[in-house]
Amino acid sequence: MFALIDGNNFYASCERVFQPELRGQPLVVLSNNDGCAIARSDEAKALGVRMAQPIHEVPPAIRGQLAIRSANFTLYGDMSARILAILREVVPRVESYSIDESFLDLTGIPERAAFCRKLRGRIYRWTGIPSCVGIGATKTLAKLGNLVAKTVTRKPGSYPAALGGVADLSALSPPALVEVLAATPVGELWGVGPRWAAKLRGMGIETALQLRDARHDLILETFGVVLARTQRELAGEPCLALEEVEPARQQIMVSRSFGERVEDHKAISEAFATFAVRACEKLRARGLVTSAVGIFANTDPFCPELCQHHPQCTTDLPRPTSDSRVVLETIRQMQRGFLKAGFAYKKAGVWLMDLSCPDLLQPDLFAPITIGDDGLMQTMDAINRRFGRGTVGVGATGWQARPQWGMRQANLSPNFTTSLRDLPRAIC
Repeated sequence: MFALIDGNNFYASCERVFQPELRGQPLVVLSNNDGCAIARSDEAKALGVRMAQPIHEVPPAIRGQLAIRSANFTLYGDMSARILAILREVVPRVESYSIDESFLDLTGIPERAAFCRKLRGRIYRWTGIPSCVGIGATKTLAKLGNLVAKTVTRKPGSYPAALGGVADLSALSPPALVEVLAATPVGELWGVGPRWAAKLRGMGIETALQLRDARHDLILETFGVVLARTQRELAGEPCLALEEVEPARQQIMVSRSFGERVEDHKAISEAFATFAVRACEKLRARGLVTSAVGIFANTDPFCPELCQHHPQCTTDLPRPTSDSRVVLETIRQMQRGFLKAGFAYKKAGVWLMDLSCPDLLQPDLFAPITIGDDGLMQTMDAINRRFGRGTVGVGATGWQARPQWGMRQANLSPNFTTSLRDLPRAIC
């Protein structure tokens, strides 16, 4: 038996925890460079602000009513980790599906709905984040139950079986479950994107119930095994197991769009170095090494009147490594002739490829398996974990100065939970 717990309007809710003046106000959180809406409070949704809508396209009359915040992923990631810690205290098996969603294994837990309501209350008391929970015999049904719970939260009384932000589809009678599936558009199902939804509607399959009852061989032949699994899960047959351990990654990429177009090649080199260091931190956190490195840069595609250039380059390393200095030196060599003078670049990125676990590498009789100083890297990571990212850095990144390539974040909230200088003050 599965449950899916999801933070309501998660980014907006994180902003409201430490800024009570935002509660009850239409609130929008913007993407990198303050571009598009990536989170909206219910009040902002009621004003007609769409998900992923560019903020400049919101009518001025509505924009004037909005409280706007720049995305603060440091804050959101820390709040997500706190919620995950609460879940792991009370549930034996947890899958962290995304920054605001987690699947729970409720096998053997009696009174599942009451248990989830209590858990939801604990999360709100300890973190201030409201949430909803869906329960089902499969992960797909649990996801659907979460959708039902959110709908009921916005429209109380619309679904009697959902109480206190929890919807238990496993407790429904077969006719009641059929009613829920018949009322769910196929495009709202987990894993069914807009393109598949349009194709399904063209086949006369418009609801979750019609998808469940469609010919299985037809779905498998037309859409493949992924949607076929969704169909079987809608029928109550578990096909997706709980993934407590994150699958091994094949590559790691770090990229950013710049706040302004940048012509200075030195500034772009600092951006490459910053992205490389961050990618290597992620690599070491997963206990992996990389055997190949790639870089790319893009000019501004939204200004076709400007000169355009979109270079990219990859190279193999002599031996696998997780040492930031080795990767940085490789990237420095790759940048020779990489950028063109007179071109203004708007985005750049670094990616690490051919990732592997050092213990699984084929030993070399005449050379070490990996290169680099693991002890130095572990010391740097430990200092940055304890005192904050950027306490110890690499000179090539220019980490102590405000970068020319930095993102626009005109409405960035403080890091209330991860920075000593930003700790909120309690006035008694």
